[in-house]
Amino acid sequence: MKKISIISFLIIATAFNFAGCKSDAKKEESKEITTEIETPKSTAAFAVANANNDIMFTAYKTTDKIGVGGWFKKVDVLSGGEGASVKEAIHNTEFSIPVSSLMTKDTSRDYKIQKFFFGVMENTEMLSGKLMITDETTGVAQIKMNGITQDVPFTYTIVDKTFNMTSTIDVENWKASAALASLNKVCELLHTGGDGVSKTWSEVALNITTTF
Repeated sequence: MKKISIISFLIIATAFNFAGCKSDAKKEESKEITTEIETPKSTAAFAVANANNDIMFTAYKTTDKIGVGGWFKKVDVLSGGEGASVKEAIHNTEFSIPVSSLMTKDTSRDYKIQKFFFGVMENTEMLSGKLMITDETTGVAQIKMNGITQDVPFTYTIVDKTFNMTSTIDVENWKASAALASLNKVCELLHTGGDGVSKTWSEVALNITTTF
């Protein structure tokens, strides 16, 4: 399997805030936090499909806003993703990410996120979108989830052959309140803080690094 890029980020985008639902089950350790793709190796100077990627997200639980991290291990490039420079390769890349590739180092929590969050949404076995660079430091990711496409602004840096982007999303923008409530219910005790209140935040932070 070839490794792929930032694209995952979206979804990253969105798997994000369910990661907080941890259980007492034995944690599944990941040997590497990378994204894989089943596509032939590109001969372009810069290709997302050939890059090494760390696609991370942080979700939050309890009123103290305790962060819980996770990542997506697979993403498919549908079009674009190649260029003569890092920026050109990232710009206009269209991607698709299977929800089943979400990982948080806890198999029970992964199952709950997939079934009680994404499973409550409309046609969300896959997350899809498109990345667009707007200037020297910012860009926009068009992300489709729950049958809705939203623009997600992000900031980025390019140092040598490394692209790093950060963003914050709110899953409520995809009308995911029912899915969020569903996840919080099944994780009610685990998401309860010292104040006795159970809370699953709709905010999710993204941090994606792609090295060509």
